[in-house]
Parts: sequence; C-alpha cells; structure tokens
Amino acid sequence: MKFKVLLCFCVLSQIKQVFPTEISVHLSSSAVLPCSFQLPDNDELLNVTWSFNGSVIASNNQTESGHHLTLSASGLSGFFPLIVYNATLHNQGVYECHVKSNLTNYFNNVTLIILAPPSISVPSPEVVLGRESAVECWAKGFSPPNITFSWTRAGKEIRAPQKAKTNHTEDGLYEGLSQLVFIPELADRNTTYACVVNHETLEKPLVREFRINITILPKVTVSVVPSSSRSSPLTLACEINGFYPQNVSVLWIRNGTVLPETPQIQQNNDGTYRMRRFHTLSIEERERAGQVQCVAQQPHISQPALSSIDPSAADSLVQKLVLTKSAKASVAMMIISLVLVLLLCFGFSWKRRDEKQKSLSVSCIILPPRVVVGQKGRVTISIEGRRADQVQTAWFLNDVPIVDTSYRESNGSRSHTPRASRISVLSEKAPLLASTARGYYKLHMRKPVHSTGPTKQLLSSFTFIPNLSVHKGAVFKCQISYKGKDKIVMERVSEKFTVLSPPEVSEIHLSEPNEETGIVIMTVEASHFHPDVITFRWFCEGGELSPVAVPSALAAPRPNAQGFFSARSQCRLPKTELETGGTAVWVTIHHMSLKQPITRKTRGFIKKPTVSEISCAPYPSSPQQGLLTLACRITSFYPPDIAVKWLKRCNNGEREVKKEEGLVEVWGPIQTQLRTFRAMAVLTEVENGLKDLDKDGKIVCRVEHCSLLEPIERVWTNSHFVAPSIPASLSVNWNNDSLGVFSLCLSGGIPHPKLQWAAGGSTLTPLISRETEEVTDKAGRELHSVCALVKSKVPQGSEANVRNLRSGHTCNSQFPVLQSEAKDEMTDSERGQEKQTERAAVTPDITEETTREAGQTELESLYINAVYVGKEGGRAERECLRVTVEITHPALHLPVYCTWTEPEEEVHS
Repeated sequence: MKFKVLLCFCVLSQIKQVFPTEISVHLSSSAVLPCSFQLPDNDELLNVTWSFNGSVIASNNQTESGHHLTLSASGLSGFFPLIVYNATLHNQGVYECHVKSNLTNYFNNVTLIILAPPSISVPSPEVVLGRESAVECWAKGFSPPNITFSWTRAGKEIRAPQKAKTNHTEDGLYEGLSQLVFIPELADRNTTYACVVNHETLEKPLVREFRINITILPKVTVSVVPSSSRSSPLTLACEINGFYPQNVSVLWIRNGTVLPETPQIQQNNDGTYRMRRFHTLSIEERERAGQVQCVAQQPHISQPALSSIDPSAADSLVQKLVLTKSAKASVAMMIISLVLVLLLCFGFSWKRRDEKQKSLSVSCIILPPRVVVGQKGRVTISIEGRRADQVQTAWFLNDVPIVDTSYRESNGSRSHTPRASRISVLSEKAPLLASTARGYYKLHMRKPVHSTGPTKQLLSSFTFIPNLSVHKGAVFKCQISYKGKDKIVMERVSEKFTVLSPPEVSEIHLSEPNEETGIVIMTVEASHFHPDVITFRWFCEGGELSPVAVPSALAAPRPNAQGFFSARSQCRLPKTELETGGTAVWVTIHHMSLKQPITRKTRGFIKKPTVSEISCAPYPSSPQQGLLTLACRITSFYPPDIAVKWLKRCNNGEREVKKEEGLVEVWGPIQTQLRTFRAMAVLTEVENGLKDLDKDGKIVCRVEHCSLLEPIERVWTNSHFVAPSIPASLSVNWNNDSLGVFSLCLSGGIPHPKLQWAAGGSTLTPLISRETEEVTDKAGRELHSVCALVKSKVPQGSEANVRNLRSGHTCNSQFPVLQSEAKDEMTDSERGQEKQTERAAVTPDITEETTREAGQTELESLYINAVYVGKEGGRAERECLRVTVEITHPALHLPVYCTWTEPEEEVHS
C-alpha cells in the first residue's frame, strides 16, 4: 500500500495541477491530495498547513494520525501532497492547502469524495394469484447517493432504469428501495425475475435473480350431510378446492371457538389440491344459535378464504328428501333465477374488466434538471396500461400547441418541415435548428415496451432549446387521447421552471489613480445572465476585500430588451500596491447557473515583457577585427524596472560575460504609451565566437521582470558552417531491365547537407534514397547518395508500380525505404511481410546484369522506387522522365538542384 501511495505522489509531482479539483477514492483506500505551486525566485518556504473542517490536520511541525504530509521542492516548484490513509466517510469533504513563504501566500482547495459500492437483496417474494402484489429490492451501503434500479423478466426488461429515493443511514452510507408492482399469473411460477442495480462505483450492474412463490386461493364450500331426523346429530361438509401449495390448514370456528379435526387432501388434474372436512354437531350444538364458519388458512396470507352456514337453516335442507312436485318446481325456478343473476353479474364484471383494460397510468411531466439557455433539454411523460400502444399525445406550451420544427432529410438535402405535435410513431432523429431560432422543438415517441404481461409502456417526450423570451414563466401541458378519437382521456401540467443563463464576465479593468488620494478603482462586469441574483466577492492575498458602493443604476442587475440581466462591481486599492505587481487581486462571481464560480484575476498595472530573438551584426567601428554586436529588443512591459544579464553557456557550465569580453548596455527604458515601456539590451565589441566558446557554445540574453515567474531567455549559437562541394551532374546507370541507378557524391560540408530525391514527368514524386559517409585523405569526408527506380505506366498505388530487383516480381509499394533505415520503424506485420518476400525471392539473370552495373552489395540494400511516366487522361503516350535532387545546407542561402532529364529520342523509341 505504501508503495502505491508513493507511486501516486511521484506521478502527481510531474503533473501541473489545475485547481480547484476533486479526488475520488474507494472506502478504506488511501488518497493523495495534490498541492503544488510555482515559487518566485529566491523565495524561502516558511510553512505548509493542511486544514479540514476548520482545524489544522497537518503542518511542518505535527501531523494527525491517519495522515502524512510530504514536503518536496525542486527548483522553483514546490510539491506538498497530503496522504489520507484508510479513508472513511468522516474524511469526506473539502481540504485546504496553505503554503506560506517570504513573498506570497498560496491557497488551494481539494474535495475528497468517498466511493462505496452497493449490496443488493430481494426478500423472498410471496404473491397471490390474481391479486396486485409488490416485490422489493434493497440496495444498501453505497455512496454517493445517486443509484438506479431496473427490473427484468425472463431476461427482458420490463421496467426501464429509474433513479430511486435514498435514505442516509447511521453509518454515513445510503440505502435505496425499488418496488415492482404487478398482478401474478400462472405462467409466472417458473419464470426468473431479476433486479438490476447500477451505480457509478460499479464496473458492471449488479443483478439479483429470483423466482416468485405464487399462492392460489381455494374455493371453500360448506354443505350439510342429510340426516334422518332433527333429533340426530348434524354433519357439516367443507370442501376446499383449487389451492396451491398443499400446506393449508382448515379450521371450524363457531362463535370464535376453534373445533380441531384432521383434514384429508387430494390432488386435482391441473396440479392443484382439494380436500373435504367434516364436522358433526351434537343435538345440543345443533339447537344453539350462531353461524358455523369453515376457514382455509394459508401461510403468508393475511385474509384467508372462508365460508359460513347457519345450522338453524339446515332443517329446510333436511326436508328436501320429501319434497313434493310443486316444491321441486319452485326449486327449479329458483335455480333458473340464480342462473340469470349469475349471467347479469358476469356481464357486469366483463364490462368492468373492459373498463379496467382501458385505464391508463400516467406519470407527472418530468422536466430537465437544469434548463439553460441555448442548451438542449428534454421533457418526458410515461404512459402505462393494457392499451398504451393505442394512445396519442399532444404537447402544449401554456395553451399553444407545440409543433415539431426539427430538420428532416429529404432527397439527400436538408429541409425544415413543421408538423403537428400529435404523434404516435417514432420521430426522426434530426438535429434541432440553431439556438438563435425562437421556440423550436423535436418530438419523440418511443414504441411500446412489450412484456409477457398485459401491461405496456409508452414514453412521449420532446427536445427543445430554451429561449428566455419564450419559456420564462411558462408551463408544459400534455393531453392524452386514443387514436382516432377526440376525447381527452387524461391531462398533465408541469410545474413552473426557471430558465438559467450563465453570466459572461469581463476582465478586471483598472482606472487611472486619483491625483489626490492615489486610489485605483477596479471594475468587473457580468452580463447576459438570468435570473437576476448574482454575487461578487473580491479577494487579495491578505484576505477578502469590501466592494465599493456602486450607483444603483449600475450595481443592481438590470434587464435588457431580451430579458437578460447585467451588473457590475467595483473595489478600491492604493496605486502603490498595484503598480509594482506585488499584490494579486481576484474576484469570484457566483450564480445559480454555474457549477463552479467564475474567477477573474489581476496583479495590477504590471505587463509582461515581449523579448525578441537575438540579432547579430558586425561592430560598426571596427568590422575588420571581426567584432560583433548582439542585440535583443524588449517591449510592452510595466513597471520600467527590468534586469538584463548576458551569459556564456558551454559544455562545462554557464557564466556571466566579463567586461573585457564585451560591453553590456541597456538602452532605455523609454515610455511608448501610458504604463508601457520598451528597452534594448545590447552586447557590443564581442569577439566572433568568444575565445573560450566551442563550436556548440551559446550566448544567452536573460531578462528578469516582476511580472515573470521565470526569466525569459533568448539564445544565440556560435555556429561554424562549411558549404559542401557539389558536382555538376548526377551519375546514371541503366540496365537491361529498365532499372536506373542514380548516384551523387558530395565532399566536405559541416554539418551534413540534407538531400531530397524526386522524379516524374510534369509532376514529381518523392523518392527514397540511401546515404553513406566515407572518410578520405583528400576531401576529408564524402557523402554518397544512391537512388534506384524503374519506369511504370501504372499510376502509383496499383499493384504493379514497384518491382523487386532480386526476384523480378511485384513488391509492396508501401515500403520504398532502405532496409538499414526502415528496420526500426516497421511494425511487426510489416517486418514479417518483408521477411516473407525475401524468403520467397529468387535470383534471375537480371541480378547478374545489375551486379555488373552498380555492385551486388549496394543494390541488395535498396528498395526500388516505381515512377509513373504516363500522361494524364489515360493516353498511351508518356512524358519525359525527370530525376532531380534538392540539396539544402545552412551555409547555402538557397537550395541547389541537380537534375537529369531523359532524352526525347528515348521517349519516342
């Protein structure tokens, strides 16, 4: 762990941080909070402190347990990171780094965010067939609080991801709950459901699969077993049919008293169970008043199924054995009446079922979290129901219908076609019009999300670009109706929303000092913001400043014709603190449309100098002695105090130019504008090259100013250039296979000249050559350049434009480079292709001829350049071949060209 923390510190020390920043770490991990600053030259570090929640937790002298402060300074850079070991939720918050030195104080804020992944659980779901049931999914122990839940059935999503409300627990973490409400069916008994949780700390969503336990309620019927007389015991029968699972208990209850008896259970053909329970009432019990209930109690069911009977009414049932014919007719009429009643009830329930199918569940209108002028926002509404796929929506802004005004593709061109907002199909995915347009929208309708259940979901939304004059104080309205019908089934109206526009903030402007008091007024202006609540806070290195009372006409936010507001704030400081640049002043602008406040900073009237390159010229009074004058122009700086040093930099170190080696002068400073100066740094009577300056030595002009954190340096190099000796023409050799070998030999030259070969007809194509260096007694050293090519009537890029010399077969034109130079630059695939070509190569007669012309060792190391010599337009004629090489060298004012042109008689032969 310590090694990882030190590795993070080393990496952070090499990176220039931009503050403020946020650091996110997992729970119980160690965090490195960065703090680095550029210290002024000759500035001595006094103290470094880290504060958290208003108290100091680490400093030069003492560091609290669980923290470690590292002090490291390299040159003008200081690195003071704080390490927090085993971070907990109590360590989460804003840390402040304070670095104090002789000249300045630095502050930096770092926010530490603790991350904790969630754990999910689904309690064993117990549901009842045909009744609305709910399944819960819990996510616990996570941070930050944003988390989303979704549900799947048999691998298909039945509820899209939704953000859940979270609660803050005692341990500082969060927990969230999502419920799936549905009506179970028989097909759900062996179906796998899943709760899917997504959180920013997870690499992939957490999935918890489960199967629901379905309970089927029985139908309970109580009847009387006929007896011979009233004076005999009465036996009651209770039949429980169609229940699941089989663990059911049956109780006989009379006036609250439970009568125990062992049930007998049997299984039906459809997999359910049935049982019949008997209970015999004695004569005394039969005479008592009160109803007898048969109650079927199942586990996890709060409302059991039951049926009741009155024993006093059972006597009439006993007489059915001796019913007369008229009584039988009465019973038949009663049965018919009951059947008619049942049919009426069935029709009524069917009507209610049809109305239930038509019912829709419509959410409230979901607005975007931030409505910012010029930025796209989306408004959405969710519709659920059995017939959700047959509805259509109409959107309104207040009471004005919203029309789709997005661009549409038409015959390859873009056109603008407004259309009504009443839609029922997926809108085209076209962009909105420009943000300068007023009231433009793009409508969307996602097709229904089908599931195995009867409920379907539909999402209707539109994307719009907020416009202050159009949407200020407005509300959105959505009307829902069925296709082909004008009746409005449901209507939703959104809440009023605030249109945000971030401020545009100017730089800090400084006024001229007051002649009597010497006070300078600093002004900053914010414009084009909405709403009108804005805050300016002024700071300097000593603390917060109090703003000046600005006239109400300027200080109070004032709207323009479009409804945007503007305001300004002012602050005062003495001229003496602003002219030297010793005091940094900044202002922060806070507005509800900004995630972070906007900061503007100034160091007063100071201006950074602009330094030109060093110019060189012979000394005018004695040019024959080889003396030089070096000059460097310094412009646009304030205050006028500036320091210039001339240094000599060699391999053995750096030192300042001595008086006997040259005269150092600074002409100026001279004022060019108000608080703007320029100067000229001159080093005269300098010997050409300086005696102790080698050929790689340099003269440096170093400029120091109070506005610079680091000095500006300009370098003049003492260079010795010798032009090479260039021959008048190129050496050319052609073999029988139309292979041309062109060579050029350059003698002398310091440093090496640069060569670029090219060939072609009216247009030239760059070629690849090979350069080798040889040391000779006469010329010192020679540079040999060789380039090989073949003429091709096929344009470059085809398969036949490069031929390999050794095999005479087509070779890959993507690698026309030297083997010795391109070996390191090739990829593995390219190197493998090259080796495969070399292994497959054979040596025909052309190799022997070429060896006689240019030498086999030299040619084997060359790739052959294919040069297209055909004319444009595909005609059979070809152009004259031109081969040229461009030679550039520092000692040559202009490039030198050596060219070979093919004779015309060879072209037409």
